[in-house]
Formats: sequence, structure tokens, C-alpha cells
Amino acid sequence: MFTPKYPPQDTAPPATATAPTVYTSAPVQSTPAPVPVAPTSNRPTVQLTPCSALALAAGGGAVVLVVGAVLVSMLLAVAITGVSVAVVAVVLRSMVKDFNNHR
Repeated sequence: MFTPKYPPQDTAPPATATAPTVYTSAPVQSTPAPVPVAPTSNRPTVQLTPCSALALAAGGGAVVLVVGAVLVSMLLAVAITGVSVAVVAVVLRSMVKDFNNHR
């Protein structure tokens, strides 16, 4: 069930050796290879101005503050729940002890 499943082996025959290259003394005219051109994009480039950089930093700071507030509130909720469960346990223990003493 947990054994790996590999794809089937390649059954193509190995490539055959090519014929040896014959060099002649005659000059060969060759054209240079074309230089690749980078593709152009229709999307505009993003330019950060001082105002947009300030807005970006303020937005990042706001995100950090909101996430921090959410995490702190979750931690506070867990702490309050823990304290309330502890109080309930103490009250129940006291009630059981009083119940056993009155018998």
C-alpha cells in the first residue's frame, strides 16, 4: 500500500553513433547565430514613489497591528476559559467535600 510506484522503464533503443565529420580545406561561409530578443510585456512596470512607499509601509503596519490584536484576543480568550474551568473545579470540589461531610 505504501510502496512507491515508479513509471515504466524507457524501452526506446539507444541512439546510434553519428558518422564522423569530414573536414575540407575549403573556407565555409557561416552566418552568425541570431541574438535572442527578450519578450516584451504589455503589463506596466510598478514604480514606487515616496508617497506610495509610505502608503505601503502604513498598510503593512496596519496588517501587523490587526493580526497582533487578533492573536492577543485569542490568547486572552484561552486564558479566561482556563481560569473559569479552574474556578468551576474548585467549586465542585468544595461541594463534593461538603456533601461527603454531611453524610
